[in-house]
Amino acid sequence: MIGIGTDLVEVDRFRQALARTPALADRLFTDGERAYAAERADPTERLAVRFAAKEAVMKAMGVGLGAFALHDVEVVRDVSGQPALALRGGAAVLARERGVTRWLLTLTHTERVAQAIAVAL
Repeated sequence: MIGIGTDLVEVDRFRQALARTPALADRLFTDGERAYAAERADPTERLAVRFAAKEAVMKAMGVGLGAFALHDVEVVRDVSGQPALALRGGAAVLARERGVTRWLLTLTHTERVAQAIAVAL
């Protein structure tokens, strides 16, 4: 195991940040992530948990904000429908440098909080 990262996001605070700065969603999320979240009347929970996942990935690799672009980490669905990670660009380079060959990811959210746990193997 290389590392474990976890992050919690308060959904209401995230909703307020998105309302205050509408371009924030474009800066933080890929087209695919925004499209997946938009399937809901209120996409905030899905976006919040994806932001938590991006931060959990950073923590699992022992780095913080700025180590790579947030678009370099995308939460996708694997063939069974489970959440999975797709790393590109700087995130993929950093993962290779750290020896990461596989990721495990779990996501959960309620109306109040969103949590992600990422395990780098």
